[in-house]
Amino acid sequence: MRIFRDFAGLPPDARGAAVALGNFDGVHRGHAAVIAAAAEAAHGRGIPLAALTFEPHPREVFRPHDPPFRLTLAEAKAEALAALGVEILYQLPFDLGFSRMPAETFIDAVLAAGLGARHLACGPDFHFGHKRTGNPALLATLGPAHGMGVSIVPEAASPDGLVWSSTAVRDALKAGDCARAAAILGRAWEIRGTVARGAALGRTLGFPTANIPLGRHLAPRLGIYAVEAGVASADGEIVWRPGVASLGLRPTVNPLPEPLLEVHLFDFAGDLYGAAMRVRLHAFLRDEARFETLEALVAQMHQDATRARALLAGG
Repeated sequence: MRIFRDFAGLPPDARGAAVALGNFDGVHRGHAAVIAAAAEAAHGRGIPLAALTFEPHPREVFRPHDPPFRLTLAEAKAEALAALGVEILYQLPFDLGFSRMPAETFIDAVLAAGLGARHLACGPDFHFGHKRTGNPALLATLGPAHGMGVSIVPEAASPDGLVWSSTAVRDALKAGDCARAAAILGRAWEIRGTVARGAALGRTLGFPTANIPLGRHLAPRLGIYAVEAGVASADGEIVWRPGVASLGLRPTVNPLPEPLLEVHLFDFAGDLYGAAMRVRLHAFLRDEARFETLEALVAQMHQDATRARALLAGG
């Protein structure tokens, strides 16, 4: 997949696509339906399949002091879109200046003149332009005048009524419901980051951990999780290993000011400091708790590890 961070001066082969529009945070099954609508138009017309999104997420610009809420950062989002068949990603920089662009100008200057889009697809809640005055109805009204077809994809849900939305994923994660989040996403939710050095307390207790700051990721329900962690091997392939992780403020020893993901990999003794790691949350085991003694903490950690092994093995 090719990524472009400007809508002006694109090469000819990066213009004239069927373009899916949205923030695509999480790239869940509802987003996949929008991509599929754009893909249908792309295949029918023999043109590339593209997606247009914004970085950073507009909410991070308008509400910079809110707690982190992102489900996928730029790299993970791009990979998930590529997995859905997107060939071209327009990852447009978003700031207050861009936000002041009138909705009609966005259609004229960005979608038509800049991208030369031949078809647009979006969900029913896609808004754009100054004060969010642009909406799917405006696209449907003005798009054809620029030679752009428009597909408005209804809100998607599973047959049992589970709504496929980014908000629904966030709600599930905040409740510790990894299965519900995965059902909406179509895959286990994951946190990506670089392994940071810590106090090495886990190693002292017999549970060495790889510490991952959450950064701009959403903080799910604090507690203990059964996880899989992926690290690139020497040939670049991701090797996935089962483990157990603590996501929290470490209330028993050396409390933390903000949540940290501490991952213990089963049957692994390598050095991971500085490595890029992906951690998939598969099951919530329990809330974090403060223990009166280190012995009590270690005993509970053994119980957590045993339960995580069983869950990940399908037990």
